[in-house]
Amino acid sequence: MSEGNQLTVAPSFAALYADRSGRLRTPLAEVLARYELCEDLASHLVEQAQILYHREAPSEAGVLLGMHAALRADDSLLSAAEAGWVVQRLAELLEWKCPALGAPEGGEAAQL
Repeated sequence: MSEGNQLTVAPSFAALYADRSGRLRTPLAEVLARYELCEDLASHLVEQAQILYHREAPSEAGVLLGMHAALRADDSLLSAAEAGWVVQRLAELLEWKCPALGAPEGGEAAQL
């Protein structure tokens, strides 16, 4: 992290980019930029999720699963692991229980 940047990457997000010993496989600046994108995305989706829940979706889990599917539909924006993290973070922000999201390509569970 640069001296001018006060943002701290959540350990659950850093784990997406770490090897088994906990060392980052990706440059810190890139991890920081991806974290900022994912955190901002989760924050921006809060209002949309609430609207969907109150107007259209049958359950909180249904909203979160639908958002996860939408985020996974275009791998050019987020990796599968990042999409899972965004939905987990969204659930935290909404204070909803996050459903099991399945496994990303790497075979690891998306639950962080």
